[in-house]
Amino acid sequence: MKHPRTGDLLAFAPAVFGELEPAPKELELIRLCRVQKAQGRKVLVYSIYSGTRDTTQRIKNLLQGEGFKAAVLRSSVETSKREDWILEQVDRGIDVLVCNPELVKTGLDLLDFPAIVFMQSGYNVFTVQQASRRSWRIGQKQPVEVFYLGYAETAQIDCLRLRRKKIAPPRATCPTPAWMSSTRTATVWKSNWRSG
Repeated sequence: MKHPRTGDLLAFAPAVFGELEPAPKELELIRLCRVQKAQGRKVLVYSIYSGTRDTTQRIKNLLQGEGFKAAVLRSSVETSKREDWILEQVDRGIDVLVCNPELVKTGLDLLDFPAIVFMQSGYNVFTVQQASRRSWRIGQKQPVEVFYLGYAETAQIDCLRLRRKKIAPPRATCPTPAWMSSTRTATVWKSNWRSG
């Protein structure tokens, strides 16, 4: 932390985990990716930290270190070209696509990724609802699973609970994911949608 005017260093805390040392949530992500890959399913990973505190490259590096083919969708890819860019990555054989949910929240059908993992979700209900349904579209032939990762007793879990309350009124018009009716504070909250 630096002083806002002088720029003097006021405090410093070293990183808790090394560059290629996964945190517990990242270990869970790796485990989920292994399970999905064993089933022949690709994974879409959302991280809201893609700007100043970018975690998308770290996630990609950790996954590649575990043998996964991963790609990061950046905001530098023009909106009109994102679907083609993603299809190119699928053709190259990626197992995992990492991006900020804001980049794909509307207009894209991501049928190739029947598993979605939110590393964080933020408080914007619209973005989370839209991003969580990118794979659950007309033409999807596989069950879609959506995972929300968080640490028990943290603001992340509080955020999920708050979002569950915000979403409750319109539930009659959309499917009710399993996590919405759950009261547990586990590390992984999961939703399932089946095409039909």
